[in-house]
Amino acid sequence: MTTAIFLVLVAGIIGLTRWAAKLTVSARDFYTAGASIGGFQNGLAMAGNYISAAAFLGIPALLCSRGMDGFFYSVGFTMSWLPVLFLLAERLRNLGTYSFADVVGYRLDRVPVRILSASGSLVVVILMMVAQMVGGGQLFHILFGISYASGLLLVAALMVGYVLFGGMLAVTWVQTINVCLVLAGFAVMTVLGLTQFDFDFGAVLERAMDSSVRHAAMLTLSPQLGQSWFSALSLEAALICGTAGLPHILMRFFTVPDARQARRSVFYTVLIIGCFLTMVLLSGFMAVSLVWGDPSLQHGGELVGGNNLTTIYLARAVGGDALNGFIAAAAFTTILAVVSGLAMAGAAALSQDIYVRILRRGCASEREQVLAGRVAVVLMGGIAVVLSLPVENQNAAFLASVALGVAASVNFPVLVMSLFWRGLTTRGAVIGGFIGLITAVTCVVLGPAVWVQVLHFDRPIFPSEQYALLSMAAAFAGIWLFSVTDTSKRGRIDRAGFLPQRVRSETGLGAAGAGAD
Repeated sequence: MTTAIFLVLVAGIIGLTRWAAKLTVSARDFYTAGASIGGFQNGLAMAGNYISAAAFLGIPALLCSRGMDGFFYSVGFTMSWLPVLFLLAERLRNLGTYSFADVVGYRLDRVPVRILSASGSLVVVILMMVAQMVGGGQLFHILFGISYASGLLLVAALMVGYVLFGGMLAVTWVQTINVCLVLAGFAVMTVLGLTQFDFDFGAVLERAMDSSVRHAAMLTLSPQLGQSWFSALSLEAALICGTAGLPHILMRFFTVPDARQARRSVFYTVLIIGCFLTMVLLSGFMAVSLVWGDPSLQHGGELVGGNNLTTIYLARAVGGDALNGFIAAAAFTTILAVVSGLAMAGAAALSQDIYVRILRRGCASEREQVLAGRVAVVLMGGIAVVLSLPVENQNAAFLASVALGVAASVNFPVLVMSLFWRGLTTRGAVIGGFIGLITAVTCVVLGPAVWVQVLHFDRPIFPSEQYALLSMAAAFAGIWLFSVTDTSKRGRIDRAGFLPQRVRSETGLGAAGAGAD
């Protein structure tokens, strides 16, 4: 059943790619689908971008394995769209074309800004891709018996194949179909699961608390967050502010024709994600009893195949092989859709910000721009596979929070200061942004997830898995300090450009037909 549904979905994706390839001619078609996507469909696609393996597989696994830590993640994922809706959606659509750098570079020196943007975006994109690829590799391993590494290669090959030819139009349609499949699958799974508790949510919680005595202290705060206010606040800061700095989320604002459709996109996205995460929480609570309460599914305190497969096992427990096959296939399309959106954002950073705008000084032809983007997609896929190999047993939601922490430390501070602070200069943005990036990456490498679990040292140098409070503070402080002390001619030009940018971002005057310079 799983194999049949999987093959049908792959065939559908290939068909979509062939159709989209015929319509993908220019660089604008490849990167933004010709700005022709409506608000409702773009909202579905944005939700499809965000309903990733981290939420789909990671949150239920965290609820089961690390107790109420999983609740912190779900709250952060839900709240994260408020800054996007109220601060960014309309303003970004009025200012940008392809990427974060086009927005920040509106009044700043674009060469150093593009270097910062590309550096931060690539780190974020690769880390987010790793979070999805880990889930994909484990999924293929448990479902089809192939090795984890082979599963990674399969996900990467399918993603690269259809992004190469279909561009943003194919990505948008796959994300739209994906979110519909996921919502339908989770709705069925939630209803079937609740039938085993007579639709009594209190009974679900009571069973979860009984199971927690044997399985991971379900309804208590775990040591990872419960004993550290710094970790808890850093996690929420990363989730809430990091979403507003994710390149593949920001890129979706440029696929709609105007700012009104951008606002509508975020409105629909918030509704969809709210419904989805409610069902995810219910599923996580039910999985404590129905999945983690089954000794046959456990080995050495972990689920067979990895804790990220909690959702898959729950589908089998409540709906048998048919629902298990559907949820597994939906999980695959989820991973593929999100990885593809990330690949597009990474391709834009490499090809547009570095190759076209810096190396070629804006003189690349349409054909050359599309070719550069396709080469970048292949590179991104290869890097993601290599980095996913040593983190097979990490939780997908945790890996995503690491990437969100980087986005919150680099893109978010620079973006917010660019839109709302007159005093920002190129020097402040670039130095402050790189301070945030270096601090974030250093904390990740020296923290428990890499220093201990990957590099196998006895103790981490940086004690917390979460770090966003420190790196965000460093970024904002650096941006402010190096801007207010900038007395150069370039600094005066940057400050003078704030008013024209503010008018353009608030009203959209001059936005029609505008492109990146």
